[in-house]
Amino acid sequence: MENILSILVFFPAVAGLLGFVVDKKSARAYGITVAAIEFLLSLWLWFSFDSANAGMQFVEMIPLIPDFGVSYYLGVDGISLFIVIMATLMTLIGMMSMSIKENVKNMIVTLLFLEMTMVGVFVALDAIIFYLFWELSLVPMLYIVGAWGGPLRVYAAIKFFLYTFAGSLIMLVGLLFMAYVYHNLTGVWSFAITDWYAMVLPVNYQLWLFAAFFIGFAIKVPMFPFHTWLPYAHGQAPTIGSVILAAVLLKMGTYGFVRFSLPMFPDASVMAITPIAFISIIMIIYTAMVAYAQKDIKQVIAYSSVSHMGIIMLGLFAMNAEGISGSVFQMLAHGIVSGALFMLVGMIYDRMHTKEMSKFGGIAAVMPKYAVIFGIMTMASVGLPLTMGFVGEFLVLLGFYEISPIMTILAGTSIILGAVYMLSVLKKTFFGPITNEAVKKLKDLTPLETWSLVPLVLIVIWLGVYPKPVLEPIDNSVKAMLTFMHEKAITPEAKEIIKVPQTIMEVK
Repeated sequence: MENILSILVFFPAVAGLLGFVVDKKSARAYGITVAAIEFLLSLWLWFSFDSANAGMQFVEMIPLIPDFGVSYYLGVDGISLFIVIMATLMTLIGMMSMSIKENVKNMIVTLLFLEMTMVGVFVALDAIIFYLFWELSLVPMLYIVGAWGGPLRVYAAIKFFLYTFAGSLIMLVGLLFMAYVYHNLTGVWSFAITDWYAMVLPVNYQLWLFAAFFIGFAIKVPMFPFHTWLPYAHGQAPTIGSVILAAVLLKMGTYGFVRFSLPMFPDASVMAITPIAFISIIMIIYTAMVAYAQKDIKQVIAYSSVSHMGIIMLGLFAMNAEGISGSVFQMLAHGIVSGALFMLVGMIYDRMHTKEMSKFGGIAAVMPKYAVIFGIMTMASVGLPLTMGFVGEFLVLLGFYEISPIMTILAGTSIILGAVYMLSVLKKTFFGPITNEAVKKLKDLTPLETWSLVPLVLIVIWLGVYPKPVLEPIDNSVKAMLTFMHEKAITPEAKEIIKVPQTIMEVK
């Protein structure tokens, strides 16, 4: 199918526009149908993808502003392919499990526009097109939090917008300066990311540009100390907002590091290893402790997201195939698991109208299906072997061990701390005597809720037991990137640390 990426990007938006004329009663079914078609298109992209080819595939390029080198330039490689699939999957699953009853039609249209921006970010290979999709993604999310959120929704929405928009403006300065430098070197303007890869920049340029991109991406991740917007956004967002935010939007930041910072600024990236590892370890340990102290079950999951994003950041700066491939895989694992956990929290909130764990207790006795699925996702969250969460965390720690054994051991405490706060949630919520009469009246998962959760459970177990179908294409593209970074590096330290990749250990 020609122009498959353009179809993936704009089909949800066109369907969203048509959604305005759909009857209110049919809006939910319409949205699920559109999201299902989009997901099937992304699966077709996977089946047509050549896993042995580490470069960009399904490339589309149309000059838009030739005089300034702005083009409609799209493509996917092993790194972006599965993030696109995850974005379409979680949008579909989120719509299926959505419990919103007010202004459903507006929510469906908003989600379809949000899906367009998310897919656009992950397939854009022109910096201006990337930036447009990046900024446009703020608008639907701002509306979702501000219109359907909790009592502090306006504060949470504005804080989310101001933080991420401020970071984006600094990143825009970096993008424009990159184009200016390219023009000075070649005499032509270009915003194509692949053209920028060919530039070998002086180390001082790399450091300043790395800093500009870092601020934009770090706020989106969100890295410590820029993380304070996230608990508010999660706490006030409706369930569908939290699912999309945790599963997909946070990955824009980590994806930005892989697509821009590492290949464009290899020397600056090597110089940043220690400070970023230090910040990542703070994220891992500090936010895990904060998660344990929470009384609100949704806030536990929100802070655990920051902790897990710390693991992903650590792997990205391991500068070897194990660490970076594990990090990209962990993006997918975190997206699936955290999205499922937020869905589960939303389901219990719809029944109890509270997120305080002290009001729960003994739920396993009255909601056994719910308890089993929550337990499986909890085990995946803490990185239990044979679940998806284990594969990514193991490869990240294996990769970063080559950089610093001591920092790796500190980061490895995430497994222990994760077990502490997540098992504490299980104990308080599902076991013990029933002290709240409302718990006795709870009903187990509905068929629709079950159908929306079971696919995620199967993915978590399948990719925990046999991750090769996903890990192999990721690994091929990561190896190509590392080889390119090694050749492009200027300083001897960078050439020594950036490893020309060997065959990654296959998990059979």
